[in-house]
Amino acid sequence: MHVLITGAAGFLGQRLTRTLLERGEVNGKALTRLTLVDRVAPAAPAHERITLDCRALDITRPGALDSLLGERPALIYHLAAVVSSAAEADLDLGMQVNFDATRALLEGCRAAGLADTRLVMASSVAVYGGELPAVLDDMTALTPQSSYGTQKAMCELLINDYSRRGLVDGCVLRLPTIVVRPGRPNAAASSFASSILREPLGGESTVCPVPTELELFVMSPGRVIDALLHAATLPGDALAPYRSMMLPGLTVSVAAMLEVLRELGGEEALARVSHEPDPRIESIVASWPARFETQRAERLGFVGDRDFHEIVRIFITEQETPRERSR
Repeated sequence: MHVLITGAAGFLGQRLTRTLLERGEVNGKALTRLTLVDRVAPAAPAHERITLDCRALDITRPGALDSLLGERPALIYHLAAVVSSAAEADLDLGMQVNFDATRALLEGCRAAGLADTRLVMASSVAVYGGELPAVLDDMTALTPQSSYGTQKAMCELLINDYSRRGLVDGCVLRLPTIVVRPGRPNAAASSFASSILREPLGGESTVCPVPTELELFVMSPGRVIDALLHAATLPGDALAPYRSMMLPGLTVSVAAMLEVLRELGGEEALARVSHEPDPRIESIVASWPARFETQRAERLGFVGDRDFHEIVRIFITEQETPRERSR
């Protein structure tokens, strides 16, 4: 099986790549080729049985993916995106990467005759916003309050229509806020949700830019990767007629997140968090809903985290494991 990943140098792309190489198969089929695409050539370890093709490619350039699509990948993970705050700050950039490149990808699949290729796109809770019911589901109207959310919503509708027409076999996963991300903060408005845990647990100070009563809908990185892999296994008939779904996350307040930080990291870790309101970040994040009914995703076999303690404990363990191995 040939798998193509756009945005492969990003956090999710790297983690998905490692998992695919470790498993060596997708849905019972041997993985024979893995093509990794990003603006900077993604790095991946050599594999004795899987051909790795790592390319630096600007997918906003017309026809950039045509030659790769002509090689007929059986599975495409479309993870390339400009994140929320960056898309809000630069409308043109967000439109080029988040929307125009996705439309070009769909048109490339259409031209190459990839009707049976499963296309999995990562969408976002940001497709919702404004006046909303207390609890949302997959069919709640999309009323995004940011350019990023609007761009993702447009892509969702396109993938659904191309799938309805039999031009591609799409599956769109609306990702909760991913916590805890390793590494350093990025330009996403939700980046603080990881920073208020990651930095204090690592002995560094950080800033919380939103009120502690603010609620978020969250999911751990591991569960997101599990969901991406599971999305490749579902028959198209199980996804139709509407190809987008919200993954089963957890609703948690910032105050509850900080309490888990105190419980697992101690008072000294909690003391490393200072509170400095940022109206720009708050206006974006507060527009995202935090309570969902996700029975459809659960019926299809997607699994969420048990509780927020588990999310943070797994992060701590993952950070300790590399240090233990280096001793």
